[in-house]
Amino acid sequence: MRQTVYNSVKVVQVIAPGAQRTNGAVNGTAVDRLQAGVWFRSAMIVVHSGAITDGTHTVTVEESDNGTDWTAVATADLQGAPPAIGGSDDNKLWEIGYVGSKRYIRPVLTTATATTGGYVDALVLLGVRPVQRP
Repeated sequence: MRQTVYNSVKVVQVIAPGAQRTNGAVNGTAVDRLQAGVWFRSAMIVVHSGAITDGTHTVTVEESDNGTDWTAVATADLQGAPPAIGGSDDNKLWEIGYVGSKRYIRPVLTTATATTGGYVDALVLLGVRPVQRP
């Protein structure tokens, strides 16, 4: 099989698009780096903003050994910096690499000082191992 991005990367939606974010925190869906017997050694969180009318939308990354007990990822285990998205960040994209050793990861989006808020969604890309496609 020819190695391509298509068969080397698995994409998981973790914060769905379409909901306008207002004050509070949204925990992204937990992503298990062990899937169908394959351990994905590499992960990247992709954050996308749409229209941001006000507020600050701060992304952090959490990790877990069991998918239940979560802690913030140490800066040394991240590539790039999680964004603090504001009013001048309409239609932008951020990439945050995860190089830690925990089995589960998730982004957390916390919105503050918003009246109408903004649109923010996120994906996780898992890589380094071939992905079996149907």
